[in-house]
Amino acid sequence: MPGTNATGDRPVRAAEVIAALSLATDLAARLPFEHGLHSTLVGMRLADRLGVDAETASQTYYACMLFYVGCTADADTAAELFPSDSALVTHFNPVMFGSRAEILAGLLRALSDPESAGPARALQAARGLPRATRVHRGHMAAVCEVAQMLTVRLGLPASSQGPFAQLAERWDGKGEPGLASGDELSLAVRIAHVARDATFQCLIGGTDHAADVVSKRGGHAFDPAVANVLAQDAAEILALDGDGSAWDEALALEPSPSLELRGTELDRALGAMGDFADLASPYLVGHSAGVAALAAAAAERCGLDAADLAEVRRAALVHDVGRVAVPHGVWQKPAALTSDEWEQVRLHPYHSDRVLSRSPFLAGLAPIATCHHERLDGSGYHRGLTAPGIPTSARIVAAADAYHAMTEPRPHRGALAPEAAADELAREGSAGRLDPDAVTAVLEAAGGTAPRIERPAGLTEREAEVVGLLARGLQTKQVARALGISAKTADRHIQNAYRKIGVSTRAAAALFAMEHGLATWGELPIGRDSEAP
Repeated sequence: MPGTNATGDRPVRAAEVIAALSLATDLAARLPFEHGLHSTLVGMRLADRLGVDAETASQTYYACMLFYVGCTADADTAAELFPSDSALVTHFNPVMFGSRAEILAGLLRALSDPESAGPARALQAARGLPRATRVHRGHMAAVCEVAQMLTVRLGLPASSQGPFAQLAERWDGKGEPGLASGDELSLAVRIAHVARDATFQCLIGGTDHAADVVSKRGGHAFDPAVANVLAQDAAEILALDGDGSAWDEALALEPSPSLELRGTELDRALGAMGDFADLASPYLVGHSAGVAALAAAAAERCGLDAADLAEVRRAALVHDVGRVAVPHGVWQKPAALTSDEWEQVRLHPYHSDRVLSRSPFLAGLAPIATCHHERLDGSGYHRGLTAPGIPTSARIVAAADAYHAMTEPRPHRGALAPEAAADELAREGSAGRLDPDAVTAVLEAAGGTAPRIERPAGLTEREAEVVGLLARGLQTKQVARALGISAKTADRHIQNAYRKIGVSTRAAAALFAMEHGLATWGELPIGRDSEAP
């Protein structure tokens, strides 16, 4: 068929996948849904008024859309530092482009529990500030590295990938890593900075407030020329249709020619979405890709044709993208969840559906992707569907997800051995909760899974092992203990691996490990003994 590839795939607009991921970044950053789309509209209006060339317009579009695509990097550290899941968006985001004094004040407020008494809050902030200051530079480096790596996998042209290395820089040179200032900064980044902050400030205090804040930050965080354009015409540039979605308008602004994804390009982009979500916790690294591989192998054993196999694999890659809407501390909790926390966990498939349903292509995957916690007897979530409402493909993904999760450690438990996980999955099938045919296919596929042997980027066997351990959240001394080597030797392996991969942070190494199948759990006892749902 003309226009399709060997598996019968029609080309998919990259903008659909990118805009959907932008929605997921809104959830992860605790921003209003479609905030990224709104800021993209603002950015493109600024670009139009500035009369930028086609390449800069393209860079601006993707920089605005994916401004927070690195936000799940080191999410586990942020969960430990900040007592409230909304602390950063409430206290830090309003001042992230402000003066150093404003940034410090915002950070201190974010570090303290708002429900504590004044003296206690001051003590919390004082205790948390040294560590927050210490990890800040590394965190910003991780955000930029992860963003760059994800944009490559999303299929962005090479010219649009470079600006993501500068997202944390500032016009006055006081950003991170502080290697560029003024006109050295990509014009697309300068526009994206103003567009993102103006859109956020508009939420806080309206158009006049946004214009005033942006104008004052001109010559400091912002290019004064870009800030001036926004301030002079803020009412029109920031105008939004309050009654409808910005999805169609944002996609219509995609620069020509439209990027298209086919076959393995599409799989890689969807894998990037899954890995973005899995970065939310070291306990989740590699989960989405692992479920996808297992579900696809099980679907083949069930006799599904090539098109249905591709659909199962792709749905499994993005099935957990809604995880990012749940506070990161919940995924890290080593004890029983409260009823409120458990309710938030039960809603993560709903959030996956919200992210996927806007895109015509991804909406076709949603019925499979968002049923992975449904059970045939109606005891699952989030819809409580029964057997007639759960398609065969979704039953396979559900069984694959259950088995794979059992073989991974969690903060409240260690990983089950494959034999124990198989017994538990079989019991779920016998009890009528999981489809017996899907259970059988998954267990056959799991039994036949061979370990990946290739070592990408020229990594040695030991270096690949080290990268896998780093992806699971282990620090240098823990890596050394796990491998029975000295900390000095472990550090040498880490630095060699980083050099070969081309990264400098654990989060970027974890993303590399997920993409290349190095983030397997094996027998490492990371979980802790306690009870939780």
